[in-house]
Amino acid sequence: MRPALAVWLALGLLAGTGAEDMCGGRPATSSRSIPAPQLSPEERLSPHMPESLRCDACHAIAFQIEEQLRRAEGKVGRKALSEPDYVEVLERSCSQGWESYGVQELDGEKRLAGPGLTRQESMTVMVTGGPWPSRLSKMCHGYVGERGEAQIYGAHRRGPAALRELLCHGEKGACAGGKAGGPAAPKAMQNEL
Repeated sequence: MRPALAVWLALGLLAGTGAEDMCGGRPATSSRSIPAPQLSPEERLSPHMPESLRCDACHAIAFQIEEQLRRAEGKVGRKALSEPDYVEVLERSCSQGWESYGVQELDGEKRLAGPGLTRQESMTVMVTGGPWPSRLSKMCHGYVGERGEAQIYGAHRRGPAALRELLCHGEKGACAGGKAGGPAAPKAMQNEL
C-alpha cells in the first residue's frame, strides 16, 4: 500500500497537481500593488533636471564626485592629486553612466533615488534610465564649469560636508533657501526709496 501511495503522490506532482488540487484551491498569498511614479510632461520630456529634484540631484553629484576623488587618492596613497589628475577625475565623474539613479515617489512626493541619497524606500517602484542620466551628467558638468576644478577639489580635501556645502547649499546652490522643499528663509525688508 505504501509504495502505491508514494507512486500516486509522485505522479500527481509530476502531472502538475500540487497542493492546490489536493487541498481544494490555491494557497492564500498576500499581494501588494506598488504603482510607478506618475511623471509630469516636464519630468518626462525636458532636457533639464526639474526644479523639485535639483537638490537631490546635487547631493547625488556631490556623492559621486567625492567617491571618484577618494578612489583616485587611494591609488596614490591618500596624497593630494596633481591638478591634471583631479581635472581628469572630475571629468570622468561627470561623464559616467548615472544609470543607477532614478525617481521614486515617497509619501506622494517625487524624489531622486540612488547611491548617496538618504531618503529611499525599498518597497517602491523606481523609474530609471530615460532622461535622468543625461540630466545628472549635464548638471555635474555645469557645477564643474561654474565652480572650477580647483575649488571643487579644495572642498573635497576639506571633507564631504564641505563639498556638499559648496555645490548644493551655498548662495546659488540647488538646496539653498526653499528650493529643497522646505520653507524659504524670510527676505530682509528693503527700503524702496
